[in-house]
Amino acid sequence: MKGRISRKFRELAKKGGKAFIPYIMTGHPTLSRTRELVSILEESGADIIELGVPFSDPLADGPTIQQAALTALGQGVTLAGVIEFVRDLRKTTQIPLILMTYYNPVFKYGEERFVQDATAAGVDGVIIPDLPPDEAATLIKQGRRHGLDTIFLLAPTSNQKRIGLVTKAATGFLYYVSITGITGSNLTMDAGIGSRIAQIKENCSIPVAVGFGISSPEEAAAVARFADGVIVGSAVVKKAGGPDAELRNYLGSLRRAIR
Repeated sequence: MKGRISRKFRELAKKGGKAFIPYIMTGHPTLSRTRELVSILEESGADIIELGVPFSDPLADGPTIQQAALTALGQGVTLAGVIEFVRDLRKTTQIPLILMTYYNPVFKYGEERFVQDATAAGVDGVIIPDLPPDEAATLIKQGRRHGLDTIFLLAPTSNQKRIGLVTKAATGFLYYVSITGITGSNLTMDAGIGSRIAQIKENCSIPVAVGFGISSPEEAAAVARFADGVIVGSAVVKKAGGPDAELRNYLGSLRRAIR
């Protein structure tokens, strides 16, 4: 399966580039602002965009994204609404789009129906932090059938057996969590991150992107030395409601650092 995500990584690899993957919460601070943010992100050099799906109990997320989720939930944003939001976005952009959600909304929606509706709307991939690959057989099967990349997480604590399981299940790219913590935590660069990513790459042929705790251009540049992509979430969400000029300057500094 070679969709928009894989094509983007191949395109970047030919140029020796790395993917800039920002995250925003759909519906924060408003849905209309989210639409503007997608345009700003793309214009500022984002290669792939993660769209958060608000959930009331986001265990992997820190206070910034938790608050953004509550804001979006207060406006009635649901998984079905996010899918329709993507369908509308596809009228104006073809940038790869990934939904980051939790399993409860997908379970209630129905896994098969979710995959079918999401891909029909133009979603390229999905990240579900609380659904490990050994419990995701249906999602993986449906993803391969309909062309939805299933992106799974690896942590610094993942052993060789776990790395093998995750790399076999994942498509699109692997999400390496740079810290053992929640999103928005201060990044303490693991001295062995380069060797860890090299070890992962020995087991798979798909790209490895790194996220959690990355906020400054210096941190992004350090991660980009080893990774195929850099994911920045909480720091972007914090600036989402601020002045466009400040946001564009920040995104530009990240883009330059990652390249």
